Formats: sequence, C-alpha cells, structure tokens
Amino acid sequence: MALSLGGWLAASGAGFAAGAVWRALAGRMETVARACHELRGPLTAARLGLQLGASTGELSPARLRAIDLELGRAALALEDLDSARTRRIKPWRPPEPVDLEALVSDSVEAWRATAAARGVELQASWSGSPARVWGDRLRLAQATGNLLANAIEYGGGEVEVRGGATQGRARIEVIDAGAGLPAPVAELARRPQRGRGTRGRGLAIATAIATGHGGRLAAAPSQRGARLVLELPAIVVSTGAGDDA
Repeated sequence: MALSLGGWLAASGAGFAAGAVWRALAGRMETVARACHELRGPLTAARLGLQLGASTGELSPARLRAIDLELGRAALALEDLDSARTRRIKPWRPPEPVDLEALVSDSVEAWRATAAARGVELQASWSGSPARVWGDRLRLAQATGNLLANAIEYGGGEVEVRGGATQGRARIEVIDAGAGLPAPVAELARRPQRGRGTRGRGLAIATAIATGHGGRLAAAPSQRGARLVLELPAIVVSTGAGDDA
C-alpha cells in the first residue's frame, strides 16, 4: 500500500513538474510568436512605404515620420524578445504626453502603402478637440498598428479610422468592410495560444496596451464589417470657448 502510494505521489509530482515546464515553454513560445508578429507588420509597412516613396519620387516628412514610427515598433519587438531570452522583464518607457491625433495620422500613413498593395483604401478623420494621452508612444502605436493591420487583412474594400476626444476621454475607431469579428474581442484575445491565430494575437496585444494605459478595447455595433473602439483617458486640449475642457 505504501509503495503504491509512493509511486502515485512520484507520478503526480512528475506530472505537475512536466505541466509547469510545458506552461513555461508555452509562455516563452507565445512571447516569440508575438515578437515575430510585431516585427513582420512594421517591417513590411516600412518597406512598402519606402518603395512607394521611391516609385513616386517623393518621401514626404509625414511618410518619413511614419516609417520611423514603424521601425521604432520593430525595435520594441526585439526588446521584448530579448526580455524573454534573458527572463528579465523590461519596464515600459517613462510616460510622456502623446498627441493622439498625430499618432493616428502617423499610423495611417505608415499602413497606407500596405493597404494599397491589398486594394484597400484608408480614410482617417479626427473630430473635436486635440487630445493627449500620458503614456508610451511606441506601445500605443503597437495598438493602433495592430488594429489597422487586422482591418486591412480581414476587412477589405475600405477601412475608416475615426478619432476624437471629449470630457477627458479619447476614442479611436477602426471600421472595416469585412465579415465582422468571429467572436467577441475579449474571447479572441484570451484564447489559448495555439488557437489564437494572427488576428487574436494582434487583439491581445492591443487589449493589453489599452489596459496598461487605463483604457479598454471593445467592439461596437456597425452596419458593415467590424468596428473596434480603443478608448483611453486623455487630456483634452481646449482650442476655444466652445470646446470641451
């Protein structure tokens, strides 16, 4: 009886140890997958942006700024990958006031060439007062970039990006003309790594960044395709007597 119990305990201990090793390995594999995902998108966007500039004979300041933003995102992915390798979690950069309207404009410009290559037209607009978010500009660019990449890949036709702010909150909406989300945002973001897929991984990254900035990512009703809303606490800049403070 004692021998049998000892064997059962040993087998159980080995099973728990194997499970812990597998969970740790799966976590590191997901980190690598996220880094690859975050490298592929920005580098493709930067390369196509340079090709478009070369073909038209024009690399405008806006396009160069957008390319620099995407290369910064790629560098950030390498930092995250190095953190997984060394098992040292690197803190986010010190927060700074991030101009959301400028960030949206740069993100859209960065992905314009990728959209054109897929036959997708990008439209962007900002309504209301200017707004700033206290946070990490490159992380926020990761969030907006993933939303744009998903919309371009799965939405097709036309992708509309709307930004605006009022009463201490800012919203960035990405609306596409596709078939819509296959499941709620929260479900796609928390699915097990092996079943998450590219779209779910991008939404998981954007969700984590939104949460880290005190905001949220959610889906909103739409007459066509998917409509994802990134909402963040913001400092709304008054530009006149009629603006919200």
